[in-house]
Amino acid sequence: MKKKLFFLIALVLCSRVSFAQLPADCSQAVIGIADGWDSSVVSLSVVEKQANGHWMRILGPVQGRLGRAGLVWGLGLHTNPRGAITKREGDGRSPAGIFRIGGLWTTHKTPVKHNRRIPEVRVDPRDLWVSDPSQPHMYNRHIRLNHPASTPWELKEQMRQTDYAHSIKLLICHNTQETPGRPVVGAGSSIFFHIWRHDGAAPTAGCTSMAESNLRSLIAKLEPARNPVYILLPRAEYARLHSSWRLP
Repeated sequence: MKKKLFFLIALVLCSRVSFAQLPADCSQAVIGIADGWDSSVVSLSVVEKQANGHWMRILGPVQGRLGRAGLVWGLGLHTNPRGAITKREGDGRSPAGIFRIGGLWTTHKTPVKHNRRIPEVRVDPRDLWVSDPSQPHMYNRHIRLNHPASTPWELKEQMRQTDYAHSIKLLICHNTQETPGRPVVGAGSSIFFHIWRHDGAAPTAGCTSMAESNLRSLIAKLEPARNPVYILLPRAEYARLHSSWRLP
């Protein structure tokens, strides 16, 4: 009887809580905290685990912007709550959870200081990032053509060439090839850290944006050897999951 009761309690808890924890070798994280699921404003910090096991803030907090509709659970290193609404293409929400941080994509004329183990792609007219769900074999992937984009479809999927806000982009690995079993077609694509618009007056379509100086500082702090991740959550969820997810 006791075993049966324990099983029922565990089943209820599993249906309400998403279980995850930071990778064992993660000792650096970008933390984004929003006031609620519908907030498009985020507070961003970079933290590092010290030799004594304690986490120390090395950057921030600085303000950033999220999707115009706020947040929704994304596809990353975490397990989403059972029955949770998750990110969909075009929903205007930023993915919440724990995500690996990928490479750098730039058109900015001023070089971006970064650890050389972080790959950088200098974007040119051949580069696409596919957000078209009708192309499942290319969805949420970088494609480099052997010619400049020219067809209507290629131009639609072309990475932005002259947009200041997108002149420095750092990949957030939501629903990407870096996450096992991904990408899931239609579950959201092209999620990056990038420069904000109108000095922070405008939200994003689902990315995380911030002032150029803060983005440059964030990128300069990242050390791939520390296996950095991005943790983005509403404040109440961060507090609720702090222990079970072993958050900083």
